[in-house]
Amino acid sequence: MNNTPMMSREPMRYWIGFQVFLFPFLSLTTPSGIGFSSLLFLLSALCVPRKAWAALGPHWKEVRWVLAAFWFQFMLAAAAVLLRPEAGLDSLDKPSRMLLAMSAMALVLLARPTVATLWWGVVAGAIGALPFVAWQRMVLEIERPGGFLNAITFGDLALCLGLVALAGAIDYRHSTRKALLATVGAVAGLAACMLTGTRGSWIALALAALLFLSYAQLLHSRKVRLLLAGSFALVGAAFFVPATGMQERALQGVDDVQTWVEGGNVFTNVGTRLELWKGAAILIEERPLFGLDRNTVRAEIRHLVEQGRLDPAILSLEHLHNDALQALATGGVFGLAAWVGILAAPFVFFARQLGRGVAASRPGARVPQFAPALAGMLMVLCYFSFGLTEVIFWSLKGSMFYALMVFLLMGFCLAVRSAPADNKVEKDGN
Repeated sequence: MNNTPMMSREPMRYWIGFQVFLFPFLSLTTPSGIGFSSLLFLLSALCVPRKAWAALGPHWKEVRWVLAAFWFQFMLAAAAVLLRPEAGLDSLDKPSRMLLAMSAMALVLLARPTVATLWWGVVAGAIGALPFVAWQRMVLEIERPGGFLNAITFGDLALCLGLVALAGAIDYRHSTRKALLATVGAVAGLAACMLTGTRGSWIALALAALLFLSYAQLLHSRKVRLLLAGSFALVGAAFFVPATGMQERALQGVDDVQTWVEGGNVFTNVGTRLELWKGAAILIEERPLFGLDRNTVRAEIRHLVEQGRLDPAILSLEHLHNDALQALATGGVFGLAAWVGILAAPFVFFARQLGRGVAASRPGARVPQFAPALAGMLMVLCYFSFGLTEVIFWSLKGSMFYALMVFLLMGFCLAVRSAPADNKVEKDGN
């Protein structure tokens, strides 16, 4: 390989690698780390726009549907602003930033930093998040700690860091020391999630376990099977430890559902969600095609409460606590298509990358894109699961974390597959 191009891009390689590390590391330990990282990626791409676009060009056929999904979400928001002036220009903020997060993928393909920068950033972020939220829970005695975010979003993102770190541990399965350190990060992320008391993440854990089990046999590694079994056994055991509060919250959730069904108290975490979903069903039935803007949705919910059709306990809530219902209520079938698109398109991309690598490899051979592709599928599954009981895309930080992580993982999938030697991934550690 000619070393001249490599030498000429070494400064950028280190600079982009530093940004890749910084993003997950700062995500939960600082109040604005996610926004700072997204701006840094964008500014870096704007410094070399032609080179970044040229790096993306050869992979256009593989990434086009993912970019189309994020572009469709932005165009839908733009159409809503034109057709519904009451929606306000601020409704363009999230979809535009999520679309521009593609700059992170272009920079990874241009500079080709080692994938280790992402794994260690995720591990450091998860390890940093645990003492932060533990201090809030045990010292400040906050029942539902959430760092600089609300408890649900913090717990969800901590789980994402933990599962991506677990994918990193699999990538380092041939190096016991590195795999162990990555596993510590995975456990830290899972523990931080449990300390927040976020129940919506439990569904994500179940789906993640199924995904790991589906692909673990392809690795031909007893160490990986023990790693996965140990990690999920630890989470399962935590359910029976009273200090974690997991069992108590699970039983409380069952009781809340039963109380709501019987027409009792609605003012519970589960009861308010069920009441909101009831209201959402009414609004969606009335406007299934285009929906209503979010301000009108809240006004209509208030009107239903005034009519006595819904309980007043839900008036203080900002959204419908379900991503699919929120998308339908505010964008109709087009809004639902946009939400499905930004989940389905990346998932299909990662599944194809993983499947292509496995099909082309010999039994037991290393598949360089296996870990980033698996991590990408985990990210999508997590956000789908979170959206069942929460509007995870309501939060700008939650939305940008997803977009940046997805595009970074896409970039690494393509980079390590097309030029694994250029990535300089240590054979003994990967």
